[in-house]
Amino acid sequence: MNITRWEPFREVEDMFRQYSPFFSRAMRRFEGDESTWRPVADISETDAEYVIKAELPEVKKEDVKVTFEQGLLTISGERRQEMKQKGENEIRVESFYGTFSRSFSLPDNIDAKNIRAESKDGVLRVRIPKTAPTQPEQSIAVEVK
Repeated sequence: MNITRWEPFREVEDMFRQYSPFFSRAMRRFEGDESTWRPVADISETDAEYVIKAELPEVKKEDVKVTFEQGLLTISGERRQEMKQKGENEIRVESFYGTFSRSFSLPDNIDAKNIRAESKDGVLRVRIPKTAPTQPEQSIAVEVK
């Protein structure tokens, strides 16, 4: 039998997330995490490469940085809020603005020098080529003396 620690606020957060994105946003504001957002990302694989597709609406490619260091690919940047027009009254704002960062741990069989990224129509595609799989060393008998 497993013993599970009961955390009452986790159930409340799950309820808010399930029933309304508005409530989950309110929880983030309550937690003091209003200024950060995490763009959604899809990861796919072919025989030749891995592809990370991140949705970055209204983010200019100049405001996006893609880095790879010690097996970790990081997509970071900033989504800037548009200036309000004079006389414009915002009724509801559901968009996130500010800095963002997403990191992905990559396997060892990648060609790090040939990683490339392209941004089009608010979608960033990062293509990570695979290298040929390394053959495991064959079993070698070692004589004990």
